[in-house]
Amino acid sequence: MLQAVGRTILIVEDEAPIREGICDLLAYHGHQPTGVGDGERGLTEALTGRYALVILDVMLPGRDGFAICEQLRAARPGQAIMMLTARGREQDVLRGFECGCDDYVPKPFSLSLLRARIEALLRRATPIPATPARASNTLQIGPLSLDLDNLRARVGERDIELTSRDLEVLEYLARERHRVVPRIDLLREVWGYDRAEKLETRCVDMHVVKLRRRLAELLPSGDSPIETVRGVGYRLRVSEDPAG
Repeated sequence: MLQAVGRTILIVEDEAPIREGICDLLAYHGHQPTGVGDGERGLTEALTGRYALVILDVMLPGRDGFAICEQLRAARPGQAIMMLTARGREQDVLRGFECGCDDYVPKPFSLSLLRARIEALLRRATPIPATPARASNTLQIGPLSLDLDNLRARVGERDIELTSRDLEVLEYLARERHRVVPRIDLLREVWGYDRAEKLETRCVDMHVVKLRRRLAELLPSGDSPIETVRGVGYRLRVSEDPAG
């Protein structure tokens, strides 16, 4: 059974029964939900930085969820964001990830699955306690330098902007660089789904598509180091830093 951790969660949803139902579910499990019914108020509230997780509907009065997600991600890169919407077409899901969401849950949904995905996002969003400084464990991916201990990425002397989920995917692929990583392993180890084999979702594929595109834009070669092995999963081309 998942354990409640009492986190603050913002739900931006214009349908009152859905908004109130999610708030009741989260409050029952020990969280502190706040419900907002329109996009403008939702964005203002989300930008306060008071929330461990922001849950957004797409079709909102005032400002749609895609616009909120994009603006919130730009202002608060580390914010955990989930989109919860009836717009479940592939192009809508891809747009959600491109705007910066960490998870995309189509309606209708089961409350048990919704809660499991919320708890998974909250676990990943929990800060890791500081530890004494030590030598960095670094992998070199062409000109991209990945600090595995601190989950930071640089190209040359320049820090590059990647989401926390992007860095988690790269970190896991880098640690498992000597094998092809099946999608189900990423779903379990990075997305946090304990029963990944029972889920039907393309969130891994869609996120990797977005990440590969982002890396191709950032790297001088114009190519992504993430390789797709058809029907199996993904592999990362790396050259290890001999000093790391």
